[in-house]
Amino acid sequence: MTPRPSTFSVVARDPEQDAVGVAVQSKFVSVGSVVPFVSADAGAIATQSFANVAYGPDGLDLLREGRSAEEVVAQLTDADDEAPSRQVGVVGADGSVAAFTGDDCFDVAGDIQGEHYTVQGNILENEATLDAMAEAFETTDGGLPERLLAALHAGNDAGGDKRGEQSAAMYIAKPEGGYDGGNDRWVDVRVDDHDRPIDELERVFKLYDITLLERESPAETRSLSGETAEAVLETLSELGFYDGTPSDEFDDEAAEALESFRGMNNFENHSRSVLEDAIARGWDDADGDSTGELDGEARLTEAIWRGLSRLDRK
Repeated sequence: MTPRPSTFSVVARDPEQDAVGVAVQSKFVSVGSVVPFVSADAGAIATQSFANVAYGPDGLDLLREGRSAEEVVAQLTDADDEAPSRQVGVVGADGSVAAFTGDDCFDVAGDIQGEHYTVQGNILENEATLDAMAEAFETTDGGLPERLLAALHAGNDAGGDKRGEQSAAMYIAKPEGGYDGGNDRWVDVRVDDHDRPIDELERVFKLYDITLLERESPAETRSLSGETAEAVLETLSELGFYDGTPSDEFDDEAAEALESFRGMNNFENHSRSVLEDAIARGWDDADGDSTGELDGEARLTEAIWRGLSRLDRK
């Protein structure tokens, strides 16, 4: 029997960033290699449930030709004898939204559409999974990555995939959004096999965000001082970047240690002063996450991400 990703996904558009994307989780290895198809000049497509991967490139071509999402879904499924077992969600770069859940998809299966998004899933624990995804996408603050991740978390918490968890992916495109502006691959992160793939996807995305995505420059920056400075220096010392005695003063030697940490972790997208500001703002809130207490490099990275989050992405 052909493997089927028992899957839930969200396909969406952010008109302010001119971005389109897909986030998906499944009890299926490497779901990111099967479900999401995204192009900034066309739109985003999730193909799942005995997935017909031709829906991806064919659907994007139809969107480029000026077809609406509704027309794309109709044309793809009308031409497919196995459509009753398929599921697909489409959001066009033009803002059109549509989805299809075949009558032969395994329960619980369905889809919900809203402004700029569609959520869909099959072999779900319950219908509440889709309701929770839609509500989270609509109500979460932040950019498209945060809203897509929130939808995955909410769906999983509400019931999720009846068979469990294994892999997750998030793929977002925007014009010139890729590395050095060379393509439209703005966000492309995957977790192919993990006990908690959505949590791991979020962790990997935060590293990706700090390393590859640009933020607006802050109007003002804070310096590290007091108990936060001492705690950061203790961490940098444990990681081998700082040889002095940690204190509540973040002096030139401390700044050099942070600069070494910045270089080692490829965080050159942000100046040392911006990283120091981010850590100062984010340290207290980075003391743990859903998987437990953070320490060392993980806490520094989380603090940087939290501190940078006040700045809009470019």
